[in-house]
Amino acid sequence: MPTPHIGIDKEGRAKVGKELGKVLADSYSLYLKTHNYHWNVKGPHFHSLHVLFEGQYTELATAVDDIAERIRALGETAPGSYSAFSKLSKLDEAPDTPPEALDMCEHLALDHEAVAATCRSLIPVAEDAEDEVTVDMMIGRMTVHDKAAWMLRSLNG
Repeated sequence: MPTPHIGIDKEGRAKVGKELGKVLADSYSLYLKTHNYHWNVKGPHFHSLHVLFEGQYTELATAVDDIAERIRALGETAPGSYSAFSKLSKLDEAPDTPPEALDMCEHLALDHEAVAATCRSLIPVAEDAEDEVTVDMMIGRMTVHDKAAWMLRSLNG
């Protein structure tokens, strides 16, 4: 692949790409868990949570594509396997036996907060590389994750 000439040196692109891989892994892991909970939620909150989870995993599906494409724009290889994601992500997988509906909300709220923290840790790396595009992307991702966590926490009172 030809070297990108986007105003970021090779070392900066590599560092940002590596950290973006962690954001991608966390985001994909959260996507998978949210989709799992969408399929398996039950009880009196079924309909509202089924719809909420669908909106969240749909947003995450778009986000993982955008994050992977940013990694590629930097000239780096985007991780894309379950084994790579499991090594890079700090999120736990969904349990084999689905939790109760409101516990799902708590798990997802904590995971959204964790992904926001991963995004936040990338900002100084991207700033050092003078990669404003990635900084902007991470600010946008933190906004989405902070709001999702708030909405999920609100369901538990």
